[in-house]
Amino acid sequence: MDFVYLVTPVLTWMVVGPIKFLITSARQRRWAFNLVGNGGFPSNHSSVVTSMATLIALREGMGHPAFGVAVTLAFIVMIDANSLRQHVGRQAAAINRLACETAGHVVLRERMGHTLVEISGGIATGIGMGFLVNALLG
Repeated sequence: MDFVYLVTPVLTWMVVGPIKFLITSARQRRWAFNLVGNGGFPSNHSSVVTSMATLIALREGMGHPAFGVAVTLAFIVMIDANSLRQHVGRQAAAINRLACETAGHVVLRERMGHTLVEISGGIATGIGMGFLVNALLG
């Protein structure tokens, strides 16, 4: 079994997470531990699926069925990150406004989705990680 296909998304996630934390902290001008999670630049999810699609393209070729599956999965993940999760964030904001004076209300996180720039950053990072892993472990 070739473990490079398992290592690539894990390494990508481990590289992108700290990058996102540092960028968010720089923008907020403070350590942004409470802002770590969904959303932010670059998109972890987009990076992970793009790194896998890139690795498959480099190792198996773009004509391989696995590449088609990887690209399809990547599109689904990116569409979800951009639209569905942004709608969830808007619903959380509305619930927070309505329930702000309710005893015991836990404030819901409103920043959930990604912008197109954040997704694009994830795509670029994922492609870079796919090439890097292929060069180092290929």
